Amino acid sequence: MGCQEEALIDKVCEIYEQISSLETLKPSKDVDMLFTQLVLTCIPPSPIEVTKLPKRVQEIRSKLIKLCGEAEGHLESHFSTLLGSSFEKPLQKLNFFPYFSNYLKLSHLEFTILNQHSSTAPARVAFVGSGPLPLTSIVLATNHLTTTTFHNYDIDPSANSMASRLVSTDPDLSKRLFFHTSDIKDVTGELKNYEVVFLAALVGMDKEEKGEVIAHLAKYMAPGAILMLRSAHGARAFLYPVVEPSDLIGFEVLSVFHPSDEVINSVVVARKFPGPPRHTSLDHHQGINGTAAAAGPLLLPCKCCEQIQAFSPLNKIDELAIEKNF
Repeated sequence: MGCQEEALIDKVCEIYEQISSLETLKPSKDVDMLFTQLVLTCIPPSPIEVTKLPKRVQEIRSKLIKLCGEAEGHLESHFSTLLGSSFEKPLQKLNFFPYFSNYLKLSHLEFTILNQHSSTAPARVAFVGSGPLPLTSIVLATNHLTTTTFHNYDIDPSANSMASRLVSTDPDLSKRLFFHTSDIKDVTGELKNYEVVFLAALVGMDKEEKGEVIAHLAKYMAPGAILMLRSAHGARAFLYPVVEPSDLIGFEVLSVFHPSDEVINSVVVARKFPGPPRHTSLDHHQGINGTAAAAGPLLLPCKCCEQIQAFSPLNKIDELAIEKNF
């Protein structure tokens, strides 16, 4: 391991110690500062393979992913409440959420990749792990899949309640976005109704739990349906769980895309067997900034990459919004 990788790991471990000592992970200046440092530390492309790190570092990574998930949940709940209580039409004010531009671009990326493997817009989509601020479903339904019905699944009833209140203010989306309080592993027959299933990055925070969710989807999704997952690559795997193509038993992996800029999540697209046969390629493909990215079983055409613009710098959380109590 090189000096740069060792320095990065030391920095991540240092930030972890500071985050784990906080009394709460609800939005505040200290929480914002530490998670911004963590993200900026992990974003630069890195050859780190987290599975080969020392056991102590791997344990810290597992704990850090859970802390990131908890903080993300608090942040979304805060802004969902803020938007819902402050505006008559909250969906017109989503740009108040500090990372809304990131969701716009990630959703555009996922839609573009989906189009590479689906000739028609899906009639029904499931989003697993939608949370209190279901931005992916809202953005896709508003900007890209304008006739599609979205069924959003979350295990937390309060998250669904907040999300449903936001969407209820929009005459179109209130008829196309539905919310179900369920552990996805308890959902069986309904899964056959969806042509596309999105799996949020933080559904299944360790390899075993993620594998159980994927196995359940492989059992109950419709043959030929598409599964879209968010993963992580390099140092970004300190922020989110990693899904490898080999984890997708029961699916044919169609493409794996590892961005090389501020887009944190990798995108993995797979089709449930049986599906039309696909050839694989071992050639490298180009990342968003033109950097060669790791090869996947079937690679994203470069023309798709050229359509996606690089992310803007990360936004800071609005201090006034944080200080407002609800």
